[in-house]
Amino acid sequence: GVAWNESQHCRLLVPEQVQLCRRNVEVMPSIVRAAQHTQGICQHTFTDMRWNCSSIQSAPSFGPELLKGTREAAFVYALAAAAVAHSIARACASGELPLCSCSSIPAEVPSPGSRWGGCGDNLHYGLQLGAAFADSSWKSSKSGTRRLKAMNLHNSVMGRRVLSDSLDTKCKCHGVSGSCSVRTCWKGLPNLEEIASELKAKYLVAIKVSHRLVGPRKQLVPKDMDVRPVTETDLVYLINSPDYCTPNLLLGSVGTQDRQCKKTSVGSDSCDLLCCGRGYNTYMEEVVERCHCRYHWCCHVVCRKCRRQVERYVCK
Repeated sequence: GVAWNESQHCRLLVPEQVQLCRRNVEVMPSIVRAAQHTQGICQHTFTDMRWNCSSIQSAPSFGPELLKGTREAAFVYALAAAAVAHSIARACASGELPLCSCSSIPAEVPSPGSRWGGCGDNLHYGLQLGAAFADSSWKSSKSGTRRLKAMNLHNSVMGRRVLSDSLDTKCKCHGVSGSCSVRTCWKGLPNLEEIASELKAKYLVAIKVSHRLVGPRKQLVPKDMDVRPVTETDLVYLINSPDYCTPNLLLGSVGTQDRQCKKTSVGSDSCDLLCCGRGYNTYMEEVVERCHCRYHWCCHVVCRKCRRQVERYVCK
């Protein structure tokens, strides 16, 4: 909610981003918003996993697991890149930014009974400016190893690719009594939570790679020679992650002790998997919820508040 000032705020960024900030200071609230969304959505997306993205709260001072080329780092950089482009594209369409507006009318012919209109998310501008901000520090030759730069740049491109592929046609009906005789359509992006869900699926099948010479230049190639070549749609990582079962500050693991688990689940949030075989403790919690709701004419619902005991489970 604070207006950005060129001299006061831009200098807080990494050197490679200072000039970008000064030339595009009006975009900075959108980028700050993207960073906040990345933090919240990452934690929500991994709430059922041993690694629950808790370390992202200290960004930009990342923990060891986000600095050494793990698949968790791969996910975070892909999500952050997508979030910046998403935030800028939405800001253009909402009229927040003076240098961009709605997306241009699509070249494709609309479906029968439809017409192009509305205000589409400006994905082109979002991708262009988002890439400049997200990739600037890694394109500098001063920070990080070459293989880590190559990995993070690849995953940033991959995150924006997933965002681009998610652009879809959205429509609004017009007509007498909602008959939908005519539809106004535009190209819009889904919520960032959907992008994060798609990236999580990529995270689960991420490819371990090495950075080695292929012809005249170094490329990211699968560590296992039996794996198919890496494409722009793959999330890639360099080193194996810890199991995140027990605390280890050097590895960036906070452990899973006292994490809430689900006794009847068979997924990653089950007490067996989340507690790493250590077992769990049971306790009772009182929950207050709405109950005995009645509709009153016209037009509101009145409910009572009921209390009940719920059994909870936490890892030992």
